[in-house]
Amino acid sequence: MARQAISAQRHILRALSQWPKDTLRPHVQFQDVLRKRFETSSSLPEQDQLKEANALYSLLDNRYKKKYPITGSLLRPKSKPTYFTDLVKELEEAPNRSYLERMMLRLKGVVRLQ
Repeated sequence: MARQAISAQRHILRALSQWPKDTLRPHVQFQDVLRKRFETSSSLPEQDQLKEANALYSLLDNRYKKKYPITGSLLRPKSKPTYFTDLVKELEEAPNRSYLERMMLRLKGVVRLQ
């Protein structure tokens, strides 16, 4: 029993070590929060720990994205067809912006000329 519990904890820690880093908030990482949670709740039964490890691995492998693919009609709403591509572009550019660029974008959002 103790060996399975160690194995389950090892699976959880391995899955958390493979979790991607958050570039938008580098000082708060999701895997660090989960690691603290799993360290404090190590009294769970090994079956529950294995289920949690399986859930982490399924999220890492994009199992649900592969099982339920999103079609083009959902990604292109009629009100603004480029919304999701603009959102992805914005999220990729955000970590590399300087302070001045962030302030300019904030001012652009406040002042709208139409």
